Amino acid sequence: MVHFKATAGFVEQFGKMRVRNTPLCESAILGAGLGLSINGCKSIIEMQFSDFVTCGFNQIVNNLAKTHYRWGQAADVVVRMPTGAGVGAGPFHSQSTEAWFFHVPGLKIVYLPFPEDANGLMASAIQDPNPVMYFEHKALYRSITANIPDDYYTTEIGKANLIRKGDDLTIVTYGLGVHWAMEILDQHPEISADLIDLSTLLPWDEETVLKSVKKTRKYW
Repeated sequence: MVHFKATAGFVEQFGKMRVRNTPLCESAILGAGLGLSINGCKSIIEMQFSDFVTCGFNQIVNNLAKTHYRWGQAADVVVRMPTGAGVGAGPFHSQSTEAWFFHVPGLKIVYLPFPEDANGLMASAIQDPNPVMYFEHKALYRSITANIPDDYYTTEIGKANLIRKGDDLTIVTYGLGVHWAMEILDQHPEISADLIDLSTLLPWDEETVLKSVKKTRKYW
């Protein structure tokens, strides 16, 4: 999406047959993505703002999520969405929409706090033969930078990251919340905490979280 420069230069590099600029009609865009998948293409859909996913909710919940279960056809689609508040974008461009999909069988949900994970999880999402909802908090686009490997690599979907180790309590969060927690822990060095970044919200890494909670006996 050129608005956030995430796909700037794609048309010049890959051509208009692979990179298509569409009208703002989310239901049609998602339907086209599924249709391309059925015809053997890998579809990566990028919505301008995750708020507009409401217009394509039926396509995601009743088509993408259920196609493989109903007739064995892979819905080979990644739905990439800038999400979240904190950038002064107003009521229709600042919602956090990931929770709307937590209880939809057939979907995977990833939400990234760091550039290296964003790159690795995107590669894993592209490899996955079924639908992946890929969320990125807009406030992190221009505030967090990092050097990432030039070589191709993937980050495992469904695996949480233990960002910091401690014994007082367990903090479980994701996305921008990881950076909030790191800031608080930096301000209060007397707090010894396990900080867990889920990274994948569906399926979530229950094993890592339970292991930490059993150790600290407290969670937040």
